[in-house]
Amino acid sequence: MALDDKKQPIVVKKIIKKGGHHGGAWKIAFADFATAMMAFFLLLWILGFTDDEQKAAISEFFQNPSAFMGASPTPAFEAGTGTSPSLIDFEGAIDMAPEQMAELDAETIEELAEQQEKERLEALMQALEEAIERSQALEPFKDQLLLDITPEGLRIQIVDKENRPMFDLGSAQLRGYSTAILQELGGLINQVPNKISITGHTDARPFLRPNYSNWELSSDRANAARRALVSGGMDEAKIGRVVGLASTVLFDKANPENPINRRISIIVMTRETEAAIQKESEAAVYELRD
Repeated sequence: MALDDKKQPIVVKKIIKKGGHHGGAWKIAFADFATAMMAFFLLLWILGFTDDEQKAAISEFFQNPSAFMGASPTPAFEAGTGTSPSLIDFEGAIDMAPEQMAELDAETIEELAEQQEKERLEALMQALEEAIERSQALEPFKDQLLLDITPEGLRIQIVDKENRPMFDLGSAQLRGYSTAILQELGGLINQVPNKISITGHTDARPFLRPNYSNWELSSDRANAARRALVSGGMDEAKIGRVVGLASTVLFDKANPENPINRRISIIVMTRETEAAIQKESEAAVYELRD
């Protein structure tokens, strides 16, 4: 055998390295860090020249966004439990950059806060109207539920109807369907931060029980409504006022004995109304101390 036949073939491998960048992950991390630091120093800059009132207003903006988000188009209710799904999602923020907010004066911030609150109450009113339309518990009584926006806030009135009163005759005992209505409302109202006031009203027919008049009756009925709202899931801390006005504020002034005058009025109060009530209470306490 020849010497050349014993040689093994020589194989040459040529490795071609692909081009590209290596070790670039740190650049992304550094960019995120730089962005976070910029936001942090911007926050410190804003806080450095805003007073306490402006800080409180900015905090209010972020805690209570200007409109409700995530309202369920078909809310389902479990009658009498107050366990309706959340109609209102308060996540989100006001559509304004921090540096723009910092440039606003106190008067402008207050105007924006009032507009924000108005939008919140209007959104709650719309959510209630949709819930009433879709709720099997509330549908039969929707003609007895009256909603409107007043200077004091969103007013929800539950009125008596001929042959379908809210309470037993001359009593503060709620009918079963009245309790169901109030419990459903309690779960809905609890989804907004505003406090409420509850007022009981009667018609002008004189009450014949000794030492018990329409004043006592309207107050007892307002408190019965309060208990039903709380049992429906509303936080008791949201109650700012419970009063009875007898027949002093008639719904139908032309007919003082009309059953519609017998009603419960629930007002989801504005901040201004709540502050006014608080001021009255503090003034009364101050007078008592003197």
